[in-house]
Amino acid sequence: MAASDRDAAAGVIHDLAAAGRAGASYADLGMAAGVSRQAARMRWPDVVGTQWVLYLLTGKSGPHGTATRVFRSEEKAIETGRTAVEEGALADEGVVGAVVINSARQTVWACYFSDGTWAPVEIALPEDLETVPPAGEAGYSDWLHWWEQHITRLL
Repeated sequence: MAASDRDAAAGVIHDLAAAGRAGASYADLGMAAGVSRQAARMRWPDVVGTQWVLYLLTGKSGPHGTATRVFRSEEKAIETGRTAVEEGALADEGVVGAVVINSARQTVWACYFSDGTWAPVEIALPEDLETVPPAGEAGYSDWLHWWEQHITRLL
């Protein structure tokens, strides 16, 4: 394969990965490429983000606990987060904040429980909280702490 062909192929993969991180499915990629969903998945197996992680922050009188759940659907992760925050209003140790991140570790949705509106309020996170380091890596525990502090200020 010539260098220009390799560069072009790398560019296509980069564009596909960007589309996958933005929420495109294998069906979307296959349709754009004129192939089936299955063919797109076989041809580009790693370009579509296949998981979304939901982080939940618990404890109304001083947030202190976190829980995570992994989903294969962004919509399901957001729905679960919103429901957990809404139901968290009923318990002292209930969920007070939620964040969903994609496979690229970027936040795609966040909310907290507002005592003013008595409902989950969707929020944009500050720039320094938009990217979540992988668990166990440098900066991960700092991110959790900063997120907790951010939600505490909102409460």
